[in-house]
Amino acid sequence: MAVHLNQIVPWGRSRKEYELMFGLTPEDLSLGVLDCGGGPASFTAEVSASGYRAVSVDPVYAYSGAEIRVRFEATADSMLSQVRATPDHWTWGYHRDPDDLLANRRKALEGFLADYEVGLREHRYIMSELPALPFPAHSFGLALCSHLLFLYSDLLSEITHVRFVRELCRVAREVRVFPLLTLRGEPSPHLAAVRSELEVAGWTTEVVGVAYELQRGGNQMLRIFRQ
Repeated sequence: MAVHLNQIVPWGRSRKEYELMFGLTPEDLSLGVLDCGGGPASFTAEVSASGYRAVSVDPVYAYSGAEIRVRFEATADSMLSQVRATPDHWTWGYHRDPDDLLANRRKALEGFLADYEVGLREHRYIMSELPALPFPAHSFGLALCSHLLFLYSDLLSEITHVRFVRELCRVAREVRVFPLLTLRGEPSPHLAAVRSELEVAGWTTEVVGVAYELQRGGNQMLRIFRQ
């Protein structure tokens, strides 16, 4: 499915945020990490600079760094206005306030863009999307999916969620998904079905509390692995 840049909000996150959102340890990173739907996150750039293998896939990589930057700036005011208009929906901690949130998103963007051109050539950034990833089975020790599955439960059906997560399980030995709330801040109606389908297929799933919360109540991830 073609994704147009004007449909995307290219807000990425830093390595530190990923470590908090997904409870990542150096051992986790040493296994080789796939960031699925990472967009302009600086995670892959930062992790790669530390000597670990990290790959990010996203349809936004069809566009140049300059185009992604322009789109970021075009959406920044609107995104910040939405945050300011819904003060009860947010918890300020890692990000001190809406202005700090924007500053952190811009910093992540700059870290991503500094690595983007080289990373494209070195295949750290691959234009692709679920449910068909261009990797053999078990290519990664860990696959991460941030702010896509469950968050967009109104747009992605239960069947789509199951297909997407099963594909992540095909290419990685362990999968972690964050957050588990919808855009309205409600528990995703698809979570139970996804867990049930995976457990029937022999995977173990668990909901794990994490030390990161921006969306109020959004401090849990889904961990999927085999015993």
